[in-house]
Amino acid sequence: MVKISIGDAPLTLSQLRNVYGGPVEVAFSPETEKRIEKSAACVKDVIDKGKVVYGINTGFGHLANKRIDPADLSLLQTSLVRSHGTGVGEPIEDELVRLVMLLKIKGLSRGCSGVRLEVVKALAAMLNAEIYPVIPRKGSVGASGDLAPLAHMTLTLIGEGYARYKGVKMSSAEALRAAGLAPVGLGPKEGLGLLNGTQVSTSFALKGLFLAEDLFAAAVACGSLSVEGFSASRAPFDHRIHEYRGHKGQIDVAAAYRNLLEAHSEIGDSHIGCDRVQDPYCLRCQPQVMGACLTQIRNAAQVLEVEANAASDNPLVFSDNGDIISGGNFHAEPVAMAADNLALALAEAGSMSERRIAAMVDPYMARLPPFLVENAGVNSGFMIAHVTAAALASQNKTLCFPSSVDSLPTSANQEDVVSMAPNAGRRLWEMAENLRDILAVEFLAAVQAVEFKKGLKTTPRLEKYCLMLREVVPNYTCDRFFAPDIEAAAKLIEEGIFKDALSPSILPTGTEREE
Repeated sequence: MVKISIGDAPLTLSQLRNVYGGPVEVAFSPETEKRIEKSAACVKDVIDKGKVVYGINTGFGHLANKRIDPADLSLLQTSLVRSHGTGVGEPIEDELVRLVMLLKIKGLSRGCSGVRLEVVKALAAMLNAEIYPVIPRKGSVGASGDLAPLAHMTLTLIGEGYARYKGVKMSSAEALRAAGLAPVGLGPKEGLGLLNGTQVSTSFALKGLFLAEDLFAAAVACGSLSVEGFSASRAPFDHRIHEYRGHKGQIDVAAAYRNLLEAHSEIGDSHIGCDRVQDPYCLRCQPQVMGACLTQIRNAAQVLEVEANAASDNPLVFSDNGDIISGGNFHAEPVAMAADNLALALAEAGSMSERRIAAMVDPYMARLPPFLVENAGVNSGFMIAHVTAAALASQNKTLCFPSSVDSLPTSANQEDVVSMAPNAGRRLWEMAENLRDILAVEFLAAVQAVEFKKGLKTTPRLEKYCLMLREVVPNYTCDRFFAPDIEAAAKLIEEGIFKDALSPSILPTGTEREE
């Protein structure tokens, strides 16, 4: 159980990753509670003094100019939640719902939302009790916040809609009763404060970030194995090359390759002075390309960590002087662009891997048996496994279209430029699955290639990975049903076989992550 105190300190990426991985218990610092109460008092003051402020006693979106009678303010907020619960598609998994709820709690706790402490605590009580609202994965354009999915979250808070409790889907009212909790009534500004925000977009992108980090280590390890399988040169990983260019991501990745490949191996030494002058880019330029990918991962992580701690609803309440200001923090463009750049990293890592597979199955390039199998012709070996990798790499390229430049006006053209950040984050999950399977094929191919080196060994670190694969997948002496082998290799990758391939400090969540 992860325990988090909501206070002045920002949530870290490592904390967010741990919350994605398991249940969480949230508590509030006294200072945070006071901040929330001061913000809610400002909203009460607006009502008491008869002022007209958007989101408190007006309609929403295109209806912002319509004033609402004080007797209808509670109904206004409840009606908002009900009408905005329009999500479609399969529900997001409980792991993501946890993140969404935590980020919403953190945003409301900044003391700029005007939501009462009892409402924020009720949401935290739901999270602590592991009541996870059923939130469909589609229906948000990422501005004016993630309205539809957050409405589904809020429906559970008021005892409507559906939730999962102890793994079972039931009505929200049933879930709250089973956990000994009660629905809450919404006051002025509270429905809007709960619905407005980027928490779903950010959670979607965070999942993509976590997947990208895990697969990055696998891509570097499989690429190192392919260097040995291809009998490629170690010279392109020399630290001087990368230091004289200066990109930190490239420098760090080159060091990771050097650690895996070490200075020498029996395979590497056997090809010193061979007649191959230069290796193909997919082998020689790994530090440059994967270093660029690492830079995108790091940049995206920085953006998402900031957004995870943001007050991203509208309007914002500034309790020091009572100002209530309408703005646009609900616009998830930073999240969309971060997710778009993660998509580039996933696609490029897959493209490099597919090219290395292609190089190893080509007897003229790799000087290995055709398609990595003896008696080629009778046996097709890795011929169609490579085709599978090519299909997946191609699909990832099509999924790279930047969501952040797409927009469709909504709310009768009042909300005319939107971010499409949920789409940007959600497609990362499929891209990561494709990359995992491409790397699984490369893992299989590289180990097969290493075993054609007449008994010569690779480095001890890489040899360990070869032996782990061979515990579940035998060598290809002749053709057999191939799909189970790809599945087995993919499972090893998913289980973290390569988690020790990189220094923990290389990846954004690596230094603090709990196992």
